[in-house]
Amino acid sequence: MHINKRAMDADRLLIIGSVEPHYFAGYTGGRKAILPGVASYKTIEQNHKHALRPAAKALKLEGNPVHEDMMDAIEHVEHSKLFSIQTVLDQERHIYGVAAGDINESFHACIAMAHEVFCVTVESEVDLAIAVAPYPMDIDLYQSQKAIENGKLILRDGGILLLVSSCRDGIGPETFYTLLASCDTAEATLTKIDAGYKLGYHKAAKIAELATRCEIWGVTELDPEKLKNVLITPKDDLQGAVDEALSILGPHAKIAVLPEGSITVPVFSSH
Repeated sequence: MHINKRAMDADRLLIIGSVEPHYFAGYTGGRKAILPGVASYKTIEQNHKHALRPAAKALKLEGNPVHEDMMDAIEHVEHSKLFSIQTVLDQERHIYGVAAGDINESFHACIAMAHEVFCVTVESEVDLAIAVAPYPMDIDLYQSQKAIENGKLILRDGGILLLVSSCRDGIGPETFYTLLASCDTAEATLTKIDAGYKLGYHKAAKIAELATRCEIWGVTELDPEKLKNVLITPKDDLQGAVDEALSILGPHAKIAVLPEGSITVPVFSSH
């Protein structure tokens, strides 16, 4: 594990962060200020490789290998030199709640508040999940994928996930796109990732895993061929895509719409 020397040599570290669900770390905030915050590229890469494992998912901390690796990292930092201010922000990015003090205690104190802001209860799986990546998360496909990750949580096998995002700046970091574009199928992508992980491959893996159990459609401003290369079927407009989906799924299909898909985490009422 490699941590920035200037941070470790400092007399005090003031950590300011926000806590919200994260699709493979469980939650943002707290320990993330150290790893990945001031960690080396190599250390971040080995941490994010854990995102490939099934237990690395939103809202999960216990048994989540990404979170546990981060917790291991901060145990190597003297806690007496850390002062943490953790916040939970509402839809307008105003402060909904705040906790301060110990890095772990302040982080855990914000989790219940984060549930109140970001989680929404649903009764059952759906056939069509429409996940919108609103501004600023619509900047590119790399960031917009967070909406896909939240939408898939309630999508049945064989259903359709419809991403709606401008992707105004294009694809984003090319690592995951290059990997997906180099493979003909979702299964081939997963095989290639198993053979050698690079930072960014976890994004490709999440898309590939989802593509093995359902269809992924996209209404974006991206080149249609580029979308096809990442296992997403391009659609020209939202209404046309919904009409087509219903013609496939049937008129009684269950539909969920996540207008703030990047930050809304649906959970089943039985959980």
